[in-house]
Amino acid sequence: MDFITRLFNQPTIPQLEPDQVHQLAGQSPRPFLLDVRTPQEYRQGHIQGAELIPLNELSARLARIPKGREIVCICESGSRSSAAARHLSAEGYSVSNMRGGMTRWVRAGLPVKTGLGK
Repeated sequence: MDFITRLFNQPTIPQLEPDQVHQLAGQSPRPFLLDVRTPQEYRQGHIQGAELIPLNELSARLARIPKGREIVCICESGSRSSAAARHLSAEGYSVSNMRGGMTRWVRAGLPVKTGLGK
């Protein structure tokens, strides 16, 4: 497959606003919130219950991500999480991306947990 074909044959990944993710996180079944930032970024502030798997470790840790649940990918701005979402989609996961990442989440005034604990 050439570069142009790969570029334009990417699956469309649903984009969720932070307030939508916040609402989904309070529902049952709860989506699997996947934070793909670095441990340092995660420690500074993350969504309660989000699982930290840095983007560079994603392929090696796929077994930790449940196939039967909706996955919401999160990063600082939405860029790394978009890459993670595309990767997971190609692996058969049901996935979406949080638009604007934690930057947009914080600007929306949504709750942030600090430290390494979920």
